[in-house]
Amino acid sequence: MTAVRAGPAQKPPPELTPSAADHIPISRETGVVEPPHQLRPGESKPWAHFVAGAAGGMTSTFLTSPLDVVKTRLQSDFYKHQLDVRRGTGSSAPVGVMKQGLQHFRETFQILGDVHRIEGWRGLFKGLGPNLSGVVPARAINFYTYGNGKRLIAERFNGGKETPLVHLCAAACAGLVTGTATNPIWLVKTRLQLDKATARGAHGAGRQYKNSFDCVKQVVRQEGVKGLYRGLSASYLGVTESTLQWVLYERMKTYLARRKADILDAGKPMTAWDEFVDTGGKLGAAGTAKLFAACLTYPHEVVRTRMRQRPMNGERPKYTGLLQCFRTIWKEEGIVSMYGGLSPHLLRVVPSAAIMFGMYEAILHLLGEKS
Repeated sequence: MTAVRAGPAQKPPPELTPSAADHIPISRETGVVEPPHQLRPGESKPWAHFVAGAAGGMTSTFLTSPLDVVKTRLQSDFYKHQLDVRRGTGSSAPVGVMKQGLQHFRETFQILGDVHRIEGWRGLFKGLGPNLSGVVPARAINFYTYGNGKRLIAERFNGGKETPLVHLCAAACAGLVTGTATNPIWLVKTRLQLDKATARGAHGAGRQYKNSFDCVKQVVRQEGVKGLYRGLSASYLGVTESTLQWVLYERMKTYLARRKADILDAGKPMTAWDEFVDTGGKLGAAGTAKLFAACLTYPHEVVRTRMRQRPMNGERPKYTGLLQCFRTIWKEEGIVSMYGGLSPHLLRVVPSAAIMFGMYEAILHLLGEKS
C-alpha cells in the first residue's frame, strides 16, 4: 500500500483533488453535476437560462402549433356548439367520460383536416406569430426566473442545498412573474385563433381582427386596458401546473443523477446504454412531469380560454370572473366540458415539454452552465 507524504507544514489535503473530482462529479443529495453552489467567481452564467429557455420554447411551439390551434377551438364554447351540431346532439346530452375522451381524440384529427381543407395549411398555424412572441419571452422569463431563483433561494435560505421545497418556491415565483408579464400576448393569441375567418363557411361574418396589432387596438378601445388582462386570474391558478411540473421534473432528474453516481462510484465506465438512459431519461422525465401536471390542473386552461373570448355582438362578456366562469360552465355544460380540448392538449404539450426541456438542457450544457 503506497504511503502518502504530507508537506513540510503538514497542510491538510485539499477537499477535492483532481482525481477525486473526476471520480465524484455528482452530489447524491441534490443530483447536480458539481458540488452544489460551489461556483468560482465568474463561473455562474444567469443569462444562459434566459437564452436556453427562449430557444427551447421557440422550437417546441413551432413544431406543435397545429395542435395548439385545435386545442383552443375545442376549449371555446363557439366551437363546442359547432361540434354538438355535427354530432347531432345538444350540449346537455349525457356523455360518459371515456366516450367523451375517445370522441375528443377523433375530433382532434377531424378538426385538423377541416382547418387544412377550409383555411389552408396556414390555418394550422393561425396565431403562431403572437404565440411565438408570447412563448419566447415567456419561456425565457420562466426558465431565467426559475433557474436563478432556485440558486438564490437555496444559497440564502437553505444552506446552499436544493430541496423539493426550494424547487417549489422557485417554480411558483417563476410562474407568477411569467403570467403577469405575458398575459396580453396570450389574450391576443387566443382571440386570433378563435377568429371566425372561414369557420362558418359561407355564413361567416368575415375576420374580426386584421392582425395582432389590430386586435390589441380593438380590445383596448372596446374593453379598456384591463381587457388585455382578462384571464389573468386563471393564469395565476395555472401556476400550480408549472410548479408541479418543475418539482416532478427535478425529482426525476435527481434519481437519474444518483443512478449515474452509483455507476461512477463503483468505478465502472458509462456504457452506451447508460448514456441513453441518462439523456433519454431526462426527455422522458420532462414529458411525464408535464403529462401528470396537465391532467391534474387542466380545467384552468378551459376557464382561461373562455375568459379571453371576444364578447359576441357587442354584448357584455358572459364570463366575468374566475369563480363565476367555473360555476357557469359546470352548471350549463357539466364537468366533462372542463376537459374540452384535453386530447389535443396532451398530444401537444407532452412532446412539446420533452423538446423544450431537452433543448434547454442541451444549450445550458453548451454554455457551460448547470441546470
